[in-house]
Amino acid sequence: MTEPVRALVPAPKAPAIGGTGKALPPHRHDQTELAQLSLELFPALAGKEEALARFFRRVGVEGRNLALPAAEYRELDGLGARNDAWLRVAMDLATEATTRALADAGLQASDIDQIITTTVTGIAVPSIDARLVNRLDFRTDVKRVPLFGLGCLGGAAGIARAADYLAGHPDQAVLLVSVELCSLTLQRDDVSTKNLIATGLFGDGAAALVMRGPEHRARGASDEAPTVLRRAAEPKVVDSRSVFFPDTERTMGWDVRDTGFEVVLAPNVPKLVAEHVPGAIDELLAAHGLDRGDVSTWVSHPGGPAVIAALEEGLELEPEALAPTRAHLAEVGNLSSSSVLFLLDEARRSRPEPGSHGVLLAMGPGFCAELVLLQW
Repeated sequence: MTEPVRALVPAPKAPAIGGTGKALPPHRHDQTELAQLSLELFPALAGKEEALARFFRRVGVEGRNLALPAAEYRELDGLGARNDAWLRVAMDLATEATTRALADAGLQASDIDQIITTTVTGIAVPSIDARLVNRLDFRTDVKRVPLFGLGCLGGAAGIARAADYLAGHPDQAVLLVSVELCSLTLQRDDVSTKNLIATGLFGDGAAALVMRGPEHRARGASDEAPTVLRRAAEPKVVDSRSVFFPDTERTMGWDVRDTGFEVVLAPNVPKLVAEHVPGAIDELLAAHGLDRGDVSTWVSHPGGPAVIAALEEGLELEPEALAPTRAHLAEVGNLSSSSVLFLLDEARRSRPEPGSHGVLLAMGPGFCAELVLLQW
């Protein structure tokens, strides 16, 4: 006997994601080419050819986009040079992703009341958001909130913090921008397992989204427009949860060296995910009278094959539930905070059933997780 299907209830008055945009650098390579490039660029990998090839095969990545042409990495050395390259490319990608997100939302830069930016692969003072104000036609009274240090968590946390802001400013609009250029952080003298995994797993890219409060002046026309005229679904952000796991500082992050950012990546990440994330998701859903069976769309950051498998097992999901996550990882690699925004863009364009629920989630340094409950 099958259980009765729970009737879908109308989405509450809540902030809505009305526009998304993505940007990738133009330097595309398949995983075989990148393995060979790594051997050329990192002298410390001499004699590690088989190990490197094995890691590149195991991470589930088929190709990635690099911030720079391959030849320029040969001359890249030191934190200063890496950060200069990061800032130059990051601003171009941030501008491209922002322009696309604004166009998708049908808004102008001058319509934005707050800009949130997140990154963990470079440093800028003034921050990226200030530089975007100078590039595009944002108002001079726009509020700016740069986030640094959240790592892969940043995209999900940015969505949650934007929704928090709009709860108190329901007539306003927020732009979230994520830029991650992971290839500029790889350490040539580190032949540890963690660095080999990072060398094969992480990619470069940027993403942006526009979120509008329920009383935003452009919102009414969008809600009343026929569905057939909409380019993508506009999910509402119903709720969010932040989950911090104490005493896990050395699970994931950076050690800052003269040569740049050296990755910290413990082997117990999948175990932490499997043990703690499912219960946290259940608590978020239960607060709204829901359970996992009510979730039709999972927008999950691709930490790597082992993390995806841990989520699948812990949440008791069918393989197709996280198929978009695996496909994203294969196509462009792990883009840190930008990945979950890429996946959200894809989910919007798949047009989930109106009224159905989704969960967006990511994990990052701390070790911690950020969970967002969506309703389409």
